[in-house]
Order: sequence, then structure tokens, then C-alpha cells
Amino acid sequence: MRVSIITATYNSAATVADTLHSIQKQTYPAIEHIIIDGQSKDNTLQIVSGFKHVQHVVSENDEGIYDAMNKGIAIASGDIIGILNSDDFYERENVIEQVVQIFNTTKCDAVYGDLVFVDSVQTNKIYRRWIAGGYNEELFLKGWMPPHPTFFVRKEVYNQYGLFNTTLKSSADYELMIRLLYLHKIKVQYLPGTLVHMRSGGQSTKSVLNRLKANYEDYQAWRLNSLKPKWYTLLLKPIRKIKQFYFPEF
Repeated sequence: MRVSIITATYNSAATVADTLHSIQKQTYPAIEHIIIDGQSKDNTLQIVSGFKHVQHVVSENDEGIYDAMNKGIAIASGDIIGILNSDDFYERENVIEQVVQIFNTTKCDAVYGDLVFVDSVQTNKIYRRWIAGGYNEELFLKGWMPPHPTFFVRKEVYNQYGLFNTTLKSSADYELMIRLLYLHKIKVQYLPGTLVHMRSGGQSTKSVLNRLKANYEDYQAWRLNSLKPKWYTLLLKPIRKIKQFYFPEF
């Protein structure tokens, strides 16, 4: 079973080497790594060229990160597709091996796990622990979603149900998972344990205005699928993050 991992880059020279190293060191042998670059002006592509495991590099203008992800999915040849951002890296060397094992043993359509947020410079310093837990569809109504960088999906699922909706700028991953898990009820499996380290500093959490914009897009994610959340769904979504800071053991 072949796994395609897509990394979207744009002026990512400061962090992309960690991403590349974490994929290069994976113990699973059948990995296709695809770089979709938005015509970086720094030495991102020079760094990428030093990693021989990378099979495909596309560098051209795009319409944002989700457009880049869609381009990667379109050219991916793997049975399973994962997306690892250019400032993220895998927890350990056998993450992909474990993910594939879950796909093989459960015959599921998607796998997800846990994620930790780390300092952008001191990456051994953990700020938040996103413990996703096992899935049931009612969780989406309570503001839940799995960490997108830990979300692996069979390519046939994308072929059947579509790619990222690029009309959304910050919630396209949320919309995709509502569509796949909640609406179409694909078979998903939770892999307990941290799979990905993410550097802190996401756009949706940088200001109150950005958070309000993200909440509006979260509502649009439901509406685009002709679904209606509960009155409390979008209130709970940011509130659920609180325990990631103060209750890391949960």
C-alpha cells in the first residue's frame, strides 16, 4: 500500500527541513512525498532539492494552501493520502507504518490521531495537547474535529466525495471532515497517541477578528453541505481548546 504525503510550501525555509527530515526517516518504505510550492522567494526549493526522497516538486502560483493541497491530491499516486504542513513534523519514525497497519487491519477509509502544539523555535517545548479521542458522529455537533495534519484518507474517498472547498480560506479542512465523516459517514479509525508536532501560530487564532472570521467560515462549512449545526456547536468549537492548555492529560 502506497502512501502519498503532500506538503504545501511558501517561503518555508525556516522550518521545512524539519518536515522533510521527519518524512525521510519514516520506516515505512512505500512513501511518495509531493511538494506543492507557491513560488517561494527564499531558499525553500533549494532545501527541498537536498532531500532525495521527494518524488514530485511543483512550483507555481496558487490560490492559497487548500488549492495547493488539491493540486497535490490530483497528482498523488498513493492509495492513502496524508497532508503534512511545512512547519509540522511527525512525532516518531514509525508513524506512517502504524497508520498503514490500522488501514490494513480495520479496512477503514480514514485514520486520525493526536497532535501537540510546540514552540516555533524550541520545538521540544509543548504548549497544547490535542487529544482527539475516538469518533462518533455526535461529536461534530459538540464542536469536535480531528487534527487535520493527523488525518489520512484513502484516495478513492477524495475521488468519490471531492477535494477541499477553496471558497473557504481557514475552514476548508473542517468542511472536508464534516462532509466525509458526518455527511457521508465514511469509516474512520482513531489511532491513539501523538502523530504530529505543529508549530504554534495559526492564522485563525492570531486575533479576535480572525477568530470571528473562522467562526463564520465554520458555519459556512455546515451550510455548504445542507447541514445545520446545533445552536451551541460553533460556540463549543473554540471552547474545546481550553482543556488542551490546562488539562493536557485529558
